[in-house]
Amino acid sequence: MRFPMLVLIVLLVLPAWSVLAQNNGNAAETAAHLRSQLSELQDREAEIKIRLQDLEYELKPETIERHFAGVGSVHPEELREARRKQLQIEKDRLVAQMNEIAQSRTKLESAISAADAQAYQQSALGAAAIKSRGRLAPLMTTTVLRMGAIVFALLVAGLVLLVSHKRRLAAGPRAVEGSPDSDKGGHTP
Repeated sequence: MRFPMLVLIVLLVLPAWSVLAQNNGNAAETAAHLRSQLSELQDREAEIKIRLQDLEYELKPETIERHFAGVGSVHPEELREARRKQLQIEKDRLVAQMNEIAQSRTKLESAISAADAQAYQQSALGAAAIKSRGRLAPLMTTTVLRMGAIVFALLVAGLVLLVSHKRRLAAGPRAVEGSPDSDKGGHTP
């Protein structure tokens, strides 16, 4: 029961993120791909709505009774209750899937809007202008920026240590001459 839910989450959420993460320079293709994902999502949503309608009908007490009409049992109320619970669990699972689909739909629609805006910019400015601006983009990745910040922090820490070490060395002989221990060297004032 949990495996289909996990598969649904992976199939609905990850493709939208992977498409957003790609920067292939052709926003029109990205927007078309996102629209096809949205269409698939809407198809799945329609299937779930149909099944939810079927479940609403099957959950009616008279429908559950008809389901067990030909079954002879000592405890028919237990059979009906078990059937009702089974149908309710399926309904709850489908409602949860509908909520996830609604969230995924919202993300896809915003990604489509962003891709459409980028496609408009590409058509207005020309793809060559956008590609020339994007040449520095690989150099400015998050990893490179973090590494640069770490190197800078290490350089600053090294300079601070060097300056404090030089100050100690410079202050060292003066501190020794002016200390009370230096008067014990055999001199008497």
